[in-house]
Amino acid sequence: MEKLCLLSAEDGNSKDSDEGTCGKVLIILSWALVIMTMPFSLFVCFKVVQEYERAVIFRLGRLLSGGAKGPGIFFILPCVDSYARVDLRTRTYDVPPQEVLTKDSVTVSVDAVVYYRVNNATISIANVENAHHSTRLLAQTTLRNTMGTRPLHEILSERETISGNMQISLDEATDSWGIKVERVEIKDVRLPVQLQRAMAAEAEAAREARAKVIAAEGEQKASRALREASEVIGDSPAALQLRYLQTLNTISAEKNSTIVFPLPIDMLTYFMRAKEAA
Repeated sequence: MEKLCLLSAEDGNSKDSDEGTCGKVLIILSWALVIMTMPFSLFVCFKVVQEYERAVIFRLGRLLSGGAKGPGIFFILPCVDSYARVDLRTRTYDVPPQEVLTKDSVTVSVDAVVYYRVNNATISIANVENAHHSTRLLAQTTLRNTMGTRPLHEILSERETISGNMQISLDEATDSWGIKVERVEIKDVRLPVQLQRAMAAEAEAAREARAKVIAAEGEQKASRALREASEVIGDSPAALQLRYLQTLNTISAEKNSTIVFPLPIDMLTYFMRAKEAA
């Protein structure tokens, strides 16, 4: 067994050395090609990436040391190097409406917006086939899973908390892909029509109940005020006469009519005193 292991290790080392030798030969030939075709080869070897871009270079299938290149000018060898441009700007993904069954067994349709960007160009190319597509699929799954663990009233009233939890969960999952999830916003929560009608009827009943309570409280306060006013007027007969005249003045101003007094006010006072004496 030890001999077999030694033989396999020697075979692996020999293969690596053969690949390294072959790679060196190809690099030397590529440099020779560049020198022989100068200055025309400079148009092929020099590339430019923008301020918001990075270039990930592969030499003979392996990542070139030094990380991503850019922004600005960088050099590649023809027939040996290949590169991929990576955009570092923030992207917006509009998550399509997702049918979700909430914790209290209500089916709702929820859509959201995810803001993300590439923060490590090398990892986003080397660790995942399509970082943007993978992030979008994960956003849809995370939205369904998050909404499915909460009741309807929390989904309607705690959107900011749910968005923050989704952002943290997505950011942790996409960190190994070189993706930074900056923000998640829940756009709309659409309820079934029957549930909307039921909630509207419940809200209307609650408003009517509050209106009745407010009206009852107003009647109670008004009755107390009238009782206090009657006590004050009862203690002063002159105040009663003044209130009577004020009421007549108000009636005549509003109705624009003629008022006939069947009895003088002094006689009314006489009858009131006679009643008190009796």
